[in-house]
Amino acid sequence: MARKQDSAIARRMKEELREMVAGAGDFLKAHVAGTVQQVLEGEMDEALGAGRSERTTGRLGYRSGHYGRTLVTRVGRIELRVPQDRQGRFRPEVFERYQRSEKALVEAMMEMYLQGVSTRSVKAVTEQLCGHEFSSSTVSRIVQGLDEDLDRFHPATA
Repeated sequence: MARKQDSAIARRMKEELREMVAGAGDFLKAHVAGTVQQVLEGEMDEALGAGRSERTTGRLGYRSGHYGRTLVTRVGRIELRVPQDRQGRFRPEVFERYQRSEKALVEAMMEMYLQGVSTRSVKAVTEQLCGHEFSSSTVSRIVQGLDEDLDRFHPATA
């Protein structure tokens, strides 16, 4: 009797573990989003010289809400709330001003292109990897700069 209970418990635990692993993408996505959000808030505290609602004599400014920002990462699209200050001087250091996708993802797309993978195949691979589909024209635009750099580095010999 005890052996049947043990095997039933073991089966239930295996099923729960499978469900956790299957949902790991969502867990990682939420964890990455939370971590980036905490870093953004920390950067704002540092830039202002004071935490939220903290009164100090060394305070350099005041918060003025948040704006939404989507960042495409290896774990998928994450929605961020980027803090703002009243003077509009705060610039996050986590990502560049107009950056919409993770640099490692863009570098991987460039590497695939260099290896001879078509832009349409790169589009399909990125959708499977991170859940975001870059259009073929976006992939072409990203690697166009790479083509120009390669031409400058190694001009075609006539």
